[in-house]
Amino acid sequence: MSLGIRKAEASDEGHFIHVEWEDGSKSSYPCVWLRDSCQCPLCFLPSAGARRLLLEDLDVNIVVKQVALADGEKISITWPDEHTSVYEAEWLKKRCFSEEARAVMRADLFPPECQYWGSDLQLPKIPFEEVMCNDERAYKWLCTLKKVGIVLLTGAAARQGELIRLGHRIGFLRLTFYGPTWQVQDKADANNVAYTTGRLCFHTDYPVLQHPPGVQFLHCIKQTAAGGESEVVDGFHVCNKLKKQNPEAYQILSSTAVDYTDVGVDYCDFAVHCKQRIIDVDSRGQAIRINYNNATRDTVFDIPAEKVRPFYAALKEFNDLLNSAEHKFTYKLKPGDIVTFDNWRVLHGRQSYPSCSEVTRHLEGAYADWDVVMSRLRLLRKRVLKRD
Repeated sequence: MSLGIRKAEASDEGHFIHVEWEDGSKSSYPCVWLRDSCQCPLCFLPSAGARRLLLEDLDVNIVVKQVALADGEKISITWPDEHTSVYEAEWLKKRCFSEEARAVMRADLFPPECQYWGSDLQLPKIPFEEVMCNDERAYKWLCTLKKVGIVLLTGAAARQGELIRLGHRIGFLRLTFYGPTWQVQDKADANNVAYTTGRLCFHTDYPVLQHPPGVQFLHCIKQTAAGGESEVVDGFHVCNKLKKQNPEAYQILSSTAVDYTDVGVDYCDFAVHCKQRIIDVDSRGQAIRINYNNATRDTVFDIPAEKVRPFYAALKEFNDLLNSAEHKFTYKLKPGDIVTFDNWRVLHGRQSYPSCSEVTRHLEGAYADWDVVMSRLRLLRKRVLKRD
């Protein structure tokens, strides 16, 4: 059902268009934004959904010359240079500048809901083939992944290549120095601590990259009888605990640049170095990404000597919280299981398992960027919920 416009008129000496809607609500639109957002073929390329109008051709002080209402469903504006712009009611209503409307748009484009958890995690599970073949189940998977941070896909074939299929389902996988996919198993002369049988402490993958992968997939192809249990912890939940328990430690970890390094040969030879804060925060001080891998934390530490011990004390407190029984969740993957999780939020680890002359545990891993995942989520939502 189309939204109706009761009245549209210029205000503030022509710098704003004021709209009264049939439902009684009101909206105000700056004229500079309206001119910048003109949808005519000269100013906008519909096939690309992209603006054609050049910013250097935009008058930031522009005022409206004439405004007219057409059938209560469109507003037509004539500008001082006689250019005409037409705006649909529904298009305008969706882009209202009120706080309420902007909050709805933010939630629609960037789902904000975050469900925190600890050792009480009820690990969400969805059959792999349902995700591959059913849009509603794929949408459920990605929504849950965004909300909870982790989802287990069950029943995949216990062979390499299933993650390539999963990558095609969302769009494409992230290529790194370890290849498009990589094999987690005990290897001679391992170029990564994950390729050993030892215990892996809680970590996020690849903080040595300027833009670490947002999502990680681990597919269990073979599982050892003894040991090898997986462990996960909700890093955002722990960050909230640390911020409340020791604000100074939180401030140190969210402001200190830590050096990371990764040097070796795999998909190609590499020598990667990066500086990251252990906890990345937004403008409100809320954690938005965790960059923590003790194995690749460099011995180079580019801070004044007197700040080193306070940093270690803060990191130790954070690490203790990660490992506390109330926060970590332990489970064991079975052949055919694919665990998918938020690599910016969920830290993962592994218990040790016995070394053997033959491979007793084999996981295939892969990454995807959140941009790719969220793109697929929005496309699936439009298809499943029949949204325009």
